[in-house]
Amino acid sequence: MSNQVLINIGYLLVLLGLGYFFGRRAEAKHYKDIQRREQLYLALPTVSSEQPIGDISVQNCVLVRGSVVISVDYFKRMLAALRAFFGGEVQAYETLLDRARREAVLRMKESCPGAAQIINLRMETASIHRGANSIGSVEVVAYGTALFNSDSDSTSDGSANAEPIAVSSHPSRSGPTGD
Repeated sequence: MSNQVLINIGYLLVLLGLGYFFGRRAEAKHYKDIQRREQLYLALPTVSSEQPIGDISVQNCVLVRGSVVISVDYFKRMLAALRAFFGGEVQAYETLLDRARREAVLRMKESCPGAAQIINLRMETASIHRGANSIGSVEVVAYGTALFNSDSDSTSDGSANAEPIAVSSHPSRSGPTGD
């Protein structure tokens, strides 16, 4: 092997090592921030159900959303390429998707201060391709309906004088023909 090949391999290893170190550091910092913010919003129930939790008097309801795009670092991209070559579960992307989902839900909750609860939570995920077979980033959009009741401190659009809507957690549903 020539010296140039060894130098190129050395550069590759140094870059991979730096990618691993700084990627892990940024990921750990982001997880700590997510955990801190999740503690602030524990009191805001968020469910995928179309019906509210309990019987509440709804003053206002607003469509809310939160979105995030998180990029894949080079080290995880290399690990995923190796895993794709040998087959199996790609654990390198699991933490990326977990962080993206949690961040999108947090941004959605932060967009509706004073809400009593968020119902009908839905998430959409999209990969943003960097090349033919490579994922560059992942986007997650979380959306739902924020319910504001008369006990809420504020509503997001200032409609505190709106007529309350009575909502039961077990309404009778009728089909399109009324039966």
